[in-house]
This record gives sequence, structure tokens and C-alpha cells, in this order.
Amino acid sequence: MKRHMTSIFILVTAIILVFGSKLHFQWSGIVTWGLAAICLSVAAYYTKYIPSNKKQEDKKSGE
Repeated sequence: MKRHMTSIFILVTAIILVFGSKLHFQWSGIVTWGLAAICLSVAAYYTKYIPSNKKQEDKKSGE
């Protein structure tokens, strides 16, 4: 499940930006971009759980 969190948070970021652009409240732009930056930071954190092809190739060559 952790390897899918990057995609989920990028999708959540897009949703936040789309809905945030429709709002016309005071400070809504700052809040929207702040939440988007937090979601992208969390998505970047979860990239370490995405499986690497290099590790798989090393295992195959070592056998």
C-alpha cells in the first residue's frame, strides 16, 4: 500500500488545486497552495517505497 501513496497524494494535490481555484474567500489561495505543497512533500517522502528495477536486476544477476 505504501508504494501507491505517492500517486494518491499527487491526485489529492490536483483535487485540492482544482477546488481551491474555484473558491473566492480571503486567504484561499495561500491555504490552497500550502496544502498542495504539504501533499507534494508527503508524496515525495513515499517515493522511497516504490520498487526499483535496479534492485530487481541485481537480484537476478546474483542468482
